[in-house]
Amino acid sequence: MASQQHLDKMQLRQNYRNVWHTDLTHAIQNDPPYCCLSLWCGPCVSYMLRKRALYNDMTRYVCCAGYMPCSGRCGESRCPEFCLATEVFLCFGNSVASTRFMLQDEFNIQTTQCDNCIIGFMVCLQQVACIFSIVAMIVGSDELSEASQILSCLSDMVYCSVCACMQTQHKIEMDKRDGKFGPQPVMSVPAVQQMSRLDQQYPPTAGYPAPAYGQPNYPPPGGYPPAGYPPAGYPPAGYPPAGYPSAGYQR
Repeated sequence: MASQQHLDKMQLRQNYRNVWHTDLTHAIQNDPPYCCLSLWCGPCVSYMLRKRALYNDMTRYVCCAGYMPCSGRCGESRCPEFCLATEVFLCFGNSVASTRFMLQDEFNIQTTQCDNCIIGFMVCLQQVACIFSIVAMIVGSDELSEASQILSCLSDMVYCSVCACMQTQHKIEMDKRDGKFGPQPVMSVPAVQQMSRLDQQYPPTAGYPAPAYGQPNYPPPGGYPPAGYPPAGYPPAGYPPAGYPSAGYQR
């Protein structure tokens, strides 16, 4: 039942709409120092990233972020820091993958096809190296044993480099989450506004856009009301008519 839920969750991640702020191929370009730190001290970086992904609230910690069968059965609630340290040193690959799943599920992030190809190549290369090592041990050929050692060394190099880029990708995504990219918006004091006075022909325009091209200004130049208004002879003679309003009308 639990394995089926994990498979459904993996299928759901393929339909996420958001993408990583940087892909694996550009992670080292966006933050070279952190990528080097992840390469030479991967477990320490994995510890810091998992704690940061939990918003530094270790009461929420579960082994492998709840994605493995052992999750919740290792006494994490009694000593979460020790359990996390054990996880990142003994199950380094699972710790990196669990932090990745946490971020994907929290921000609805999908993994690009390029990143999937890189991760898939890393996993396949490890499996091939393992198979070659077993065959070389069974056959006992020196040439095959040497080839398996070279393949194992190559797979380890790919594994370490991909995990370093992956952890850098996680760090950049959390930097984006915490608003560490670019200057923060500054609250500015609004401009001074003036009140209209009786001796002003036009009200102040502070805070209002200037009239667009082709639109007449209001009020029109020359004062208000314009000259010649109302016209001569207005109202007409005999208006209102005699006897209006009628007697007894009260305002």
